Parts: sequence; structure tokens; C-alpha cells
Amino acid sequence: MMKKVAIGVDIGGTNTAIGVVDPQGNVMVKDNIPTPSHGDIDRYISDLADAINELMKSVKLLNKDLEFLGIGIGAPNGNYYSGTIEYAPNLSFRGVVRLVELLRNHFPKMEALALTNDANAAAIGEMIYGGAKGMKNFVMFTLGTGVGSGLVVNGDLVYGHDGFAGECGHTTLVPGGRRCGCGSLGHLEAYCSASGMKRTAFELLVQYNATDSLLANKSYNELDSKMIYEAAVKGDKIALEVFEKTGAWLGMGLADTVHHLSPEAIFLFGGPTAAGDFIFKPTKEHMEKHLLPIFKDKIKILPSKLKQGDAAIVGASALVWKELEK
Repeated sequence: MMKKVAIGVDIGGTNTAIGVVDPQGNVMVKDNIPTPSHGDIDRYISDLADAINELMKSVKLLNKDLEFLGIGIGAPNGNYYSGTIEYAPNLSFRGVVRLVELLRNHFPKMEALALTNDANAAAIGEMIYGGAKGMKNFVMFTLGTGVGSGLVVNGDLVYGHDGFAGECGHTTLVPGGRRCGCGSLGHLEAYCSASGMKRTAFELLVQYNATDSLLANKSYNELDSKMIYEAAVKGDKIALEVFEKTGAWLGMGLADTVHHLSPEAIFLFGGPTAAGDFIFKPTKEHMEKHLLPIFKDKIKILPSKLKQGDAAIVGASALVWKELEK
């Protein structure tokens, strides 16, 4: 009997990760190629197709009875409707790139070939393989260099009329506040991303002149959310306040999302979530504080069940299963 598998591709600014994923969300084999800086999309697609074919051959050596159902792709500014990557700031390919069409030329017999942005892919991964199995209404927040989100309503991703719905990370949290990576001021992403946590740490170090903090001698480029967590575990007051402030801001943002969508649960994914209660407890507390009474004590905030290392590949591959449901 043939075992059905999906291929997941995650296109990042530096590397493109590729994997073959089974129906349980296990990555059977994986590889990566550089995401190039040369800007030649045809050359990149040719390299990507070669890498996918090589991976398919290698997994066939392990198990000959495999059926490849399709390819799911997660990419910055990926548009599910059109299969295009549009004006992605961290990729060398400029303008609108017809990614699905170009890749389809190399894989004409694939049953499913679909593209979306990386946060949407993570949400579909959570629904197909993770903690959101059986849920029809939930939201996924990805906390990393930025803050991404995927919205699921009545069992389907919300893409909006143009394919780009779900940018909760660019909700204005503090009018006139910190400059976000997108250039605007005061967005949630500027406060609750891993880089936002670093900014909070340095602001507090200056505010309190905290030369005795475990974070005091770290450079901006050196400091990361893991170091802040390790300092918090040791009782460092600056690190503890970073988590308290980040949780307060995130809880406020999540309350807005609840008011818009009334989800069953909100899943948090990304490096900062490894801090456990340090981030989840203040986030839950402040979300509840800002909710209308009709929503209080109804919405769960849960850690993602996707494995950190493979989540991008697994999430992208889940697009294939979602496509085949239609």
C-alpha cells in the first residue's frame, strides 16, 4: 500500500528549507539550499526544483512505496490566491514573483501545489498536525524577528479579498511609539517580537542604570530572548520586567484579536515562548484584563505543538493536505 506524503518548502531570507513530511507531521528527510542574493528567479526555481527532486529520490531509497501528493510553500509576502510572492523586503527577487506557476512547470503532475506566508503556514500546520486538531476557530501568533499571525475561522484560513489578511503584528499598540520593521510607529511587532524584547531590555537597563543586571554587559547584537529567559530564571529584575512588559503588550494585542474573531484558542509559537510561564502568565493576565465581560475566561492561550526546528517545513507541507480537502 502506498504511503502518502507531502513536501514542505520554507523560503527564508538566507536559506530555503525543504522536507518530506508524513501524515503525522514527521519530517522523513530534509535539506536546505541558499536563498540567493542574485535576484534571478528562474535560476533559483531551477535550483529549488533540483533540490526537491534529489530529496524525493533520497526518501524513495528508504521507502519505495511513497506517493508524493504535492508541494506546500511558506514564504514572506506569499499570496495564496495568486501563488505569487509580492514585494518581499528580505528577498532578492523584486516585485511580483509568479512562484507557483514557475514551479508548476517543473512538477506538472503534482496534485497540489500551493503557497502562503510563513505565519499562515504555521497556523495550517497547527490545525493539521498540532494542538489545533479539531478546532474550527483559532489564531496562531508567531513570535520571532517579527510577529506574524494566521487566522482560522470556521475551519479555513482567512486570506481577505487580496490574500494578505491576518497581519495582527502590525496592529497599532502604542500610537507614536517605537518604529516597526515596516517603518510605521507603535506596532505590536515592535514590542512583542524577539527583537522587541531586546529593545525593552536595553530601555530598562538605561532607565534603572542597572549595572548589576546579568544583561548589563551584553551587546545589542549578542543579546537574545534565550539570554533574557536564563537571566529571569536566576531572578534578574530587568529580565523579569522584560517578560512582564512584553506579556502586558501582547495580552493587550490578543484582546483586540479576541474581540474581532472570538477564537476558541490562541497558539503562540517561536523562540520567546520557550520561556513558559514567564511569558504566558502575564500575557493571559493582561488579555483577560482588556477583554469585554462576554469573552472573559473563555479563550485559551496555548503553546504550539509544532517542533521548533521543523515547524516551518511541517507548516508548509500542511498546505498540501488542506488543498486536498477541497
